[in-house]
Amino acid sequence: MPRVLLVNDTDKPIAELREALQRAGYEILADVAHARALLHAVETQRPDVILIDTESPTRDTLEQLAVMNAAAPRPVVMFSDTADQSVIRAAVRAGVTTYVVDGMAPAKLAPILEVACARFDEEDKLRRRLAEVEQQLADRKDIDRAKGWLMDRHGLSEAEAFELLRGQAMKQGVRLGDVARQLLSMPGQAGP
Repeated sequence: MPRVLLVNDTDKPIAELREALQRAGYEILADVAHARALLHAVETQRPDVILIDTESPTRDTLEQLAVMNAAAPRPVVMFSDTADQSVIRAAVRAGVTTYVVDGMAPAKLAPILEVACARFDEEDKLRRRLAEVEQQLADRKDIDRAKGWLMDRHGLSEAEAFELLRGQAMKQGVRLGDVARQLLSMPGQAGP
């Protein structure tokens, strides 16, 4: 059962929303009365999705979302009365997955949350893949620098320098890029 954290940044009652979510099969966690408490609530309650009802997201709300998105990203659905493009873009940059204008219709909540979760999952896969590729590029760059240093310093061929690094990585049980960075960071050695 997906767990939903409600953030009610308005004076509007949310009883109808709570009932609609429960009927749709969601577990509703303790409410958060203000976005300032968002990160703590996410860390302690570990929701699957966050639903924010606001008239217009304030700078504080967007900052709290950005902090939460960096520390513990989750799908975020924001219902707002504001259709201003700059506000929508700022909300998306802060980590909002789905932004809905003109209030929430309880009957539409479940599909909106499903779309938000599916979109978040796809974006998360892309973020992870991007991080892997960036790490691979950084590893390759450091390995090339370490090989170059070994070739210059010890008169090794490129293949011999690579085999030396690879053997050390296997011996230490670490990645080749880590061994290259160790070599490059040693005082008086390859250096940056």
